[in-house]
Amino acid sequence: MTDLNFESFKHQVFKCDKCSRLTKFRKLISQKKRKSYLNQKYWGKPIVGYGKLNAQILFVGLAPAAHGATRTGRVFTGDKSADFLFKCLHKANLCNHPYSLNKDDGLILYNTYITTALKCVPPEDKPTAQELNNCFSIFDRELMFLKNKKVLIALGKVAFDACIKYFINYYNLKTKYKFKHDAIFKIGNFYLVGCYHPSPRNVNTKRINQPKMVRLFLKAQKLMKHNLSK
Repeated sequence: MTDLNFESFKHQVFKCDKCSRLTKFRKLISQKKRKSYLNQKYWGKPIVGYGKLNAQILFVGLAPAAHGATRTGRVFTGDKSADFLFKCLHKANLCNHPYSLNKDDGLILYNTYITTALKCVPPEDKPTAQELNNCFSIFDRELMFLKNKKVLIALGKVAFDACIKYFINYYNLKTKYKFKHDAIFKIGNFYLVGCYHPSPRNVNTKRINQPKMVRLFLKAQKLMKHNLSK
């Protein structure tokens, strides 16, 4: 699949309004802006991932943040979770600078692609089973563009669980793997890695810190060299 096909795919996703609850909620968020963003125009549409289509490392979050990707139009961009995540990605040599502020910040990802299983922000960060299933069809099409993916890092338990549901639905996965930070599971032709979400809550409670996260990202890069046929 070419980049041109990917651009067409993205614009199809941007127009999606299949889930009425999610469509109403993201539009409401875009209208009721936070005070610090009153002068900014919110993206207010579904999002698609970004990075290298030939990437071997794939990061997956659950959904766009209300005032992160829903505002900026790029996942893990413009919020506190992005601040922490990109400091770690930069230290692991997976991007060119330690911040993700907006689409015009010059960010370049190295051998990496970042996306979400759900393409719109859900109320209370809790999508329904039907909403997830609707988005899985989009997620599956998106992953088809990533021909070289070898390592999938799920950012947070809910993202991990969503990935497992996706594999059960689309790849007939029989085992329901349990989330654990730094846990590695071989699924088909790639590895699934559990990772704590880079949220302020996890950072402030010291569940996660930069050295711990960077170690996991460096380990993920070593996994790329493994022979998955063994």
